[in-house]
Amino acid sequence: MTSLPTPLQEISHPLLEEKKIKLFIKRDDLIHQEIMGNKWRKLKYNLLALKEKNYTALITMGGAYSNHIAATAAAAKENNLEAIGIIRGEELNISSNHTLQIAHAKGMKLEFVDRSTFRTWRDHPEELIAKYPHHYFLPEGGTNELAIRGCEEIIEEIDQEFDVFITPIGTGGTFAGLLKATQNHQKIIGISSLKGEFIHQEVQTLLIKHQINKTNYQLIDNYHFGGYGKTDTVLIDFINWFKEKFDVSLDPIYTGKAFFAVWDMIKSNKFENNLKIVILHTGGLQGIEGFNRKNENIIQ
Repeated sequence: MTSLPTPLQEISHPLLEEKKIKLFIKRDDLIHQEIMGNKWRKLKYNLLALKEKNYTALITMGGAYSNHIAATAAAAKENNLEAIGIIRGEELNISSNHTLQIAHAKGMKLEFVDRSTFRTWRDHPEELIAKYPHHYFLPEGGTNELAIRGCEEIIEEIDQEFDVFITPIGTGGTFAGLLKATQNHQKIIGISSLKGEFIHQEVQTLLIKHQINKTNYQLIDNYHFGGYGKTDTVLIDFINWFKEKFDVSLDPIYTGKAFFAVWDMIKSNKFENNLKIVILHTGGLQGIEGFNRKNENIIQ
């Protein structure tokens, strides 16, 4: 059962009063208990297309901690579809972490491949499509034209003016949809969870591919905390503080880093006064349990 449109939750804190900033969370983590956040948005129109084309199975790709893999497995089970997940890392298995365990439990068949093969199939999906011609193909992270269309609706649901909209970035599909739906006077900021400046080129390539000719955006790549899936005590302390203060859970892969970045940028006067800022909660909360199993329950 889905809950739409998702609410805007205003955050109150002395820091925000001091900086004269209004901060809201777009609570897409509340869409669905298992298919939450941007993953539900990306899957929405793809599932409709799959059914229209009479597919009964799908195949997709992702890393060991992929929220997309977990969400797609849950969506496939809910829609009585067969599902295959191509997982990066031949050293892994169905018991390697909680995310993979969830996907397996939902009935997704997991195929573990080496990084070279994964990269080849990701960059040249026609090879994988030819191998599984009867499966509807979803790329890594679920990012395609239909996913971007679904993410545009996030902005369309907001019935009040805002100045800045901020989102975590992985494959860039959510960011592209948000940017496409914004007005030119509004700014979209993407916070990358991935280490390296390559995200700038990947996003630019994605925008060109989908003919999104806008420049009212900024990409920030210095809040990755060491790289994808990497954390430190500063980040974990912030996640726990945010949960205690505002009763909003954050995951350590995407939302924790994005929300930390926003808070740090506010403290560091990176935003003008009198702005209304919205930050997207992209979900991914299933990753917390697996993280805690590995790290002795350090996230509340």
